[in-house]
Amino acid sequence: MPLYDFRCQQCNKAFEALLTSSSTAALDEVKCPKCGSKNVVKTISASSYRLASSSSTPIGKPLGGCVSKGGFS
Repeated sequence: MPLYDFRCQQCNKAFEALLTSSSTAALDEVKCPKCGSKNVVKTISASSYRLASSSSTPIGKPLGGCVSKGGFS
């Protein structure tokens, strides 16, 4: 199931939602966890994967999250 990032247009809260599909109907059912508004927009997620800029750094080094901590956080 895909995990999407959203921002509420009413209270400006950023949140994630796990959806069963990326269909328009599934996206229309997303509600803000803070105010309950359905006036939300899907945002672009920040990548946790970065290509290295120098040859001494391995390509594809993770930037953090659960990978650097050795488990899920």
